[in-house]
Amino acid sequence: MTLPLIAIHGGAGTITRADLSAADEKKYHAALQEILVAAQTILTKGGSALDAVTEAVRLLEDCPLFNAGKGSVYTRSGTHELDAAIMDGATLGAGAVANVTTIRNPIVAARAVMTHSAHVLLAGSGAETFAREQGLAPVTPDYFHTEARYAQWQRVLAQGNGQAGALDHDGAALIFRESAHQAASAAPVEPIDPDSKFGTVGAVALDRHGNLAAATSTGGMTNKQVGRVGDTPLIGAGCYAANATAAVSTTGTGEVFMRTVAAYDVAARMAYAGASLEQAAEQVVMQLLPAYEGRGGLIAVDAQGNLALPFNTEGMYRGYARGSDTPVTAIYR
Repeated sequence: MTLPLIAIHGGAGTITRADLSAADEKKYHAALQEILVAAQTILTKGGSALDAVTEAVRLLEDCPLFNAGKGSVYTRSGTHELDAAIMDGATLGAGAVANVTTIRNPIVAARAVMTHSAHVLLAGSGAETFAREQGLAPVTPDYFHTEARYAQWQRVLAQGNGQAGALDHDGAALIFRESAHQAASAAPVEPIDPDSKFGTVGAVALDRHGNLAAATSTGGMTNKQVGRVGDTPLIGAGCYAANATAAVSTTGTGEVFMRTVAAYDVAARMAYAGASLEQAAEQVVMQLLPAYEGRGGLIAVDAQGNLALPFNTEGMYRGYARGSDTPVTAIYR
């Protein structure tokens, strides 16, 4: 019987350690640990990798510390558009939703698309109608509002970025000022600068039966063009899982992850070039992505229980739990 493994991420980017208190940093570690324990419990009780990643990402969506679900960022029009995807490594079954505005937990809707429809990806109002038909109660758009994300959007506008979305990857693009912290006093100072962070969450898992699964969710990028869809809901770009290779969830410069089909490329290097999980993940994150100015990271696990958590930014919210061992969480290198 296989020793189960769960890994999660909550985005990558530029460190704000100079402004960070020990208490604020502790809140992020505590959130990651709590989510890992919930998913770990599913796995240690014999639950599926698919159930574990669904629950982990659902909880990440419900945590306003991260840019997904409740913590989603604002579009150029002051709205919220959310994306999510999930994939079953045992069957290559997959489901995704994009640009949804009234679904509290997009990952649950993505799971429903995979399980109860003949499609892989549903978008916009069609996805929302489908979710309601599946019994997922809608929320009003103001559910996704948080003072911290609103203040973040206002900072982007004040910096003169009204015609371009603030990609969550360039530490030099926006300066996270102490006054901004005060404006968003309802939230702790973030270990990774919210104005220069890849706003995505994800999970990968291996269960006792040797099956893999991956899930990814996002609230998009601050001040993005309405209607923009990034890599998160695209199978092979932001999310991929196959028992023969690996389960992968990414976070980074979405357009580059799409152009390089980054999540699938990890699996392809394993299948066709004989690379180990660690080698494949490092090649994609440290060589392929930077060649196209792509920044970010990924989490990945294979059916042998190998784990990779590479990132080419200063930090990445991440953690893992193997078997019944105490979960490990990290933010910095």
